[in-house]
Amino acid sequence: MKAMILAAGRGERLRPLTDSTPKPLLEIAGEPLIIHQIRWLTSAGINELVINLHHLGEQIEQTLGSGERFGVNIRYSREAELLETGGGVVNALGLLGTDPFVILNGDIYTDFPLSDLQVNLTPDTELHLVLTPKPDFRAVGDFSYANGRVTARGSDYVYCGIAVLRPEIFADRKVTAFSLRDTFFSAVRRGVASAQIWQGYWTDIGSLEQLKDANTRASADPLDKST
Repeated sequence: MKAMILAAGRGERLRPLTDSTPKPLLEIAGEPLIIHQIRWLTSAGINELVINLHHLGEQIEQTLGSGERFGVNIRYSREAELLETGGGVVNALGLLGTDPFVILNGDIYTDFPLSDLQVNLTPDTELHLVLTPKPDFRAVGDFSYANGRVTARGSDYVYCGIAVLRPEIFADRKVTAFSLRDTFFSAVRRGVASAQIWQGYWTDIGSLEQLKDANTRASADPLDKST
Protein backbone atom coordinates (compact mmCIF):
# COMPACT_ATOMS: atom_id res chain seq x y z
CA MET A 1 0.00 0.00 0.00
CA LYS A 2 1.14 3.53 -0.79
CA ALA A 3 0.70 6.62 1.35
CA MET A 4 0.57 10.33 0.61
CA ILE A 5 1.68 13.00 3.09
CA LEU A 6 -0.01 16.35 2.45
CA ALA A 7 2.83 18.83 2.92
CA ALA A 8 2.14 21.72 0.53
CA GLY A 9 0.31 24.17 2.81
CA ARG A 10 1.42 27.62 3.86
CA GLY A 11 0.85 27.31 7.62
CA GLU A 12 -0.52 30.83 8.03
CA ARG A 13 -1.41 30.47 11.71
CA LEU A 14 2.16 29.45 12.53
CA ARG A 15 3.78 32.56 11.11
CA PRO A 16 6.44 33.84 11.51
CA LEU A 17 7.92 30.33 11.92
CA THR A 18 6.54 29.21 8.59
CA ASP A 19 7.84 32.25 6.73
CA SER A 20 11.18 30.47 6.53
CA THR A 21 10.39 26.85 7.42
CA PRO A 22 7.61 24.69 5.92
CA LYS A 23 5.26 23.40 8.59
CA PRO A 24 6.21 19.70 8.16
CA LEU A 25 9.82 20.59 9.01
CA LEU A 26 8.98 22.28 12.31
CA GLU A 27 10.62 20.26 15.05
CA ILE A 28 8.93 18.02 17.58
CA ALA A 29 11.32 16.71 20.24
CA GLY A 30 14.30 17.89 18.20
CA GLU A 31 13.30 16.30 14.90
CA PRO A 32 11.16 17.48 11.96
CA LEU A 33 7.52 16.45 12.28
CA ILE A 34 7.49 14.79 8.86
CA ILE A 35 10.32 12.43 9.89
CA HIS A 36 8.21 11.25 12.83
CA GLN A 37 5.40 10.64 10.35
CA ILE A 38 7.63 8.64 8.02
CA ARG A 39 8.57 6.42 10.98
CA TRP A 40 4.89 5.85 11.77
CA LEU A 41 4.33 4.74 8.20
CA THR A 42 7.32 2.42 8.06
CA SER A 43 6.34 0.86 11.37
CA ALA A 44 3.05 -0.06 9.66
CA GLY A 45 4.90 -1.60 6.71
CA ILE A 46 4.24 1.32 4.34
CA ASN A 47 7.37 2.39 2.50
CA GLU A 48 6.12 3.78 -0.82
CA LEU A 49 5.37 7.47 -0.23
CA VAL A 50 4.16 10.44 -2.24
CA ILE A 51 4.62 13.94 -0.80
CA ASN A 52 3.11 17.04 -2.38
CA LEU A 53 5.13 20.25 -2.32
CA HIS A 54 4.42 23.94 -2.71
CA HIS A 55 5.38 26.40 0.02
CA LEU A 56 9.16 26.09 0.58
CA GLY A 57 8.88 22.61 -0.84
CA GLU A 58 12.51 22.52 -1.88
CA GLN A 59 13.44 22.42 1.81
CA ILE A 60 11.35 19.30 2.33
CA GLU A 61 12.89 17.61 -0.69
CA GLN A 62 16.40 18.56 0.42
CA THR A 63 15.75 17.15 3.90
CA LEU A 64 14.20 13.87 2.79
CA GLY A 65 15.74 13.24 -0.61
CA SER A 66 14.75 9.90 -2.12
CA GLY A 67 13.85 8.58 1.35
CA GLU A 68 16.50 5.88 1.19
CA ARG A 69 18.04 6.73 4.56
CA PHE A 70 14.60 6.37 6.18
CA GLY A 71 13.91 3.03 4.51
CA VAL A 72 11.28 4.40 2.13
CA ASN A 73 10.92 5.42 -1.49
CA ILE A 74 9.63 8.99 -1.87
CA ARG A 75 8.16 10.52 -5.00
CA TYR A 76 7.21 14.19 -5.08
CA SER A 77 4.14 15.86 -6.53
CA ARG A 78 5.01 19.52 -7.11
CA GLU A 79 2.34 22.20 -7.29
CA ALA A 80 3.08 25.43 -9.12
CA GLU A 81 -0.03 26.87 -7.47
CA LEU A 82 -1.42 25.62 -4.19
CA LEU A 83 -4.15 23.07 -4.95
CA GLU A 84 -5.43 22.63 -1.36
CA THR A 85 -5.86 19.15 0.07
CA GLY A 86 -8.28 17.73 -2.49
CA GLY A 87 -6.65 19.14 -5.58
CA GLY A 88 -3.28 18.08 -4.25
CA VAL A 89 -4.39 14.45 -4.07
CA VAL A 90 -5.99 14.52 -7.53
CA ASN A 91 -2.77 15.99 -8.93
CA ALA A 92 -0.84 13.06 -7.45
CA LEU A 93 -3.14 10.21 -8.51
CA GLY A 94 -0.78 9.20 -11.30
CA LEU A 95 1.87 8.48 -8.64
CA LEU A 96 -0.53 6.75 -6.26
CA GLY A 97 -1.84 4.08 -8.62
CA THR A 98 -5.17 2.28 -8.77
CA ASP A 99 -5.29 0.61 -5.34
CA PRO A 100 -6.56 2.18 -2.10
CA PHE A 101 -3.97 4.41 -0.42
CA VAL A 102 -3.39 6.15 2.90
CA ILE A 103 -3.35 9.92 3.25
CA LEU A 104 -1.75 11.67 6.19
CA ASN A 105 -1.98 15.38 6.90
CA GLY A 106 1.52 16.80 7.23
CA ASP A 107 0.68 18.75 10.41
CA ILE A 108 -0.56 16.06 12.81
CA TYR A 109 1.16 14.52 15.83
CA THR A 110 -0.42 11.51 17.50
CA ASP A 111 0.24 8.22 19.23
CA PHE A 112 -2.24 6.43 16.96
CA PRO A 113 -0.42 3.30 15.68
CA LEU A 114 -0.81 3.23 11.92
CA SER A 115 -0.49 -0.56 12.09
CA ASP A 116 -4.02 -0.46 13.58
CA LEU A 117 -5.43 1.45 10.60
CA GLN A 118 -8.20 -0.52 8.93
CA VAL A 119 -6.89 -0.61 5.37
CA ASN A 120 -9.08 -3.39 3.92
CA LEU A 121 -12.08 -1.48 2.66
CA THR A 122 -15.40 -3.29 2.31
CA PRO A 123 -17.11 -3.24 -1.11
CA ASP A 124 -19.52 -0.52 0.04
CA THR A 125 -16.72 1.76 1.31
CA GLU A 126 -14.81 4.36 -0.69
CA LEU A 127 -13.38 6.20 2.31
CA HIS A 128 -12.22 5.21 5.79
CA LEU A 129 -11.44 7.89 8.38
CA VAL A 130 -9.74 7.96 11.75
CA LEU A 131 -11.82 10.15 14.07
CA THR A 132 -11.28 11.37 17.62
CA PRO A 133 -13.69 12.98 20.12
CA LYS A 134 -13.71 16.74 19.62
CA PRO A 135 -10.78 18.20 21.58
CA ASP A 136 -11.13 21.43 23.56
CA PHE A 137 -9.05 23.40 21.06
CA ARG A 138 -11.65 22.80 18.34
CA ALA A 139 -14.76 24.96 18.44
CA VAL A 140 -16.80 22.45 16.43
CA GLY A 141 -16.41 18.88 15.25
CA ASP A 142 -16.67 17.37 11.78
CA PHE A 143 -18.74 14.17 11.88
CA SER A 144 -21.17 11.92 13.70
CA TYR A 145 -20.35 8.21 14.00
CA ALA A 146 -22.14 4.97 14.82
CA ASN A 147 -21.38 1.28 14.36
CA GLY A 148 -18.26 1.71 12.28
CA ARG A 149 -19.77 4.22 9.86
CA VAL A 150 -19.66 7.98 9.48
CA THR A 151 -23.35 8.82 9.67
CA ALA A 152 -23.50 12.58 9.08
CA ARG A 153 -21.75 15.87 9.42
CA GLY A 154 -21.78 16.61 13.13
CA SER A 155 -20.00 17.99 16.16
CA ASP A 156 -19.05 14.89 18.15
CA TYR A 157 -15.85 13.84 16.36
CA VAL A 158 -13.07 15.49 14.39
CA TYR A 159 -11.12 14.02 11.50
CA CYS A 160 -7.59 13.07 12.59
CA GLY A 161 -5.95 13.73 9.23
CA ILE A 162 -5.54 9.98 8.64
CA ALA A 163 -7.61 8.17 6.02
CA VAL A 164 -7.71 5.38 3.46
CA LEU A 165 -9.26 6.21 0.10
CA ARG A 166 -10.11 4.42 -3.11
CA PRO A 167 -8.87 6.53 -6.04
CA GLU A 168 -12.33 6.13 -7.62
CA ILE A 169 -13.68 8.57 -5.05
CA PHE A 170 -12.13 11.32 -7.19
CA ALA A 171 -13.84 10.24 -10.43
CA ASP A 172 -14.38 13.23 -12.72
CA ARG A 173 -12.56 15.65 -10.40
CA LYS A 174 -10.24 18.04 -12.19
CA VAL A 175 -6.83 19.24 -11.01
CA THR A 176 -8.13 22.40 -9.42
CA ALA A 177 -7.94 23.77 -5.89
CA PHE A 178 -10.55 22.21 -3.59
CA SER A 179 -10.70 20.83 -0.06
CA LEU A 180 -10.81 17.13 0.78
CA ARG A 181 -13.69 18.02 3.06
CA ASP A 182 -15.89 18.36 -0.05
CA THR A 183 -15.05 14.79 -1.05
CA PHE A 184 -15.50 13.49 2.48
CA PHE A 185 -18.90 15.14 2.96
CA SER A 186 -20.07 13.78 -0.39
CA ALA A 187 -18.98 10.27 0.62
CA VAL A 188 -20.87 10.57 3.91
CA ARG A 189 -24.04 11.68 2.10
CA ARG A 190 -23.75 8.66 -0.21
CA GLY A 191 -23.22 6.30 2.72
CA VAL A 192 -19.80 5.04 1.59
CA ALA A 193 -17.66 6.28 4.50
CA SER A 194 -16.49 4.09 7.38
CA ALA A 195 -14.43 5.11 10.41
CA GLN A 196 -12.63 4.04 13.53
CA ILE A 197 -12.33 6.03 16.75
CA TRP A 198 -9.04 6.96 18.41
CA GLN A 199 -9.20 7.87 22.10
CA GLY A 200 -5.48 8.59 22.57
CA TYR A 201 -3.33 11.65 22.06
CA TRP A 202 -3.81 13.66 18.88
CA THR A 203 -3.24 17.23 17.80
CA ASP A 204 -3.01 19.09 14.55
CA ILE A 205 -0.23 21.67 14.68
CA GLY A 206 -2.37 24.62 13.68
CA SER A 207 -1.13 27.18 16.16
CA LEU A 208 1.93 28.06 18.22
CA GLU A 209 0.11 26.78 21.30
CA GLN A 210 -0.48 23.38 19.70
CA LEU A 211 3.14 23.21 18.56
CA LYS A 212 4.23 23.88 22.15
CA ASP A 213 1.79 21.27 23.47
CA ALA A 214 3.13 18.63 21.08
CA ASN A 215 6.70 19.37 22.12
CA THR A 216 5.80 19.26 25.80
CA ARG A 217 4.04 15.94 25.37
CA ALA A 218 6.87 14.51 23.24
CA SER A 219 9.49 15.52 25.79
CA ALA A 220 7.58 14.01 28.70
CA ASP A 221 6.38 10.84 26.93
CA PRO A 222 7.75 10.21 23.44
CA LEU A 223 4.99 9.02 21.15
CA ASP A 224 7.23 7.58 18.48
CA LYS A 225 7.54 4.08 19.89
CA SER A 226 9.87 2.98 17.08
CA THR A 227 12.79 5.12 18.34
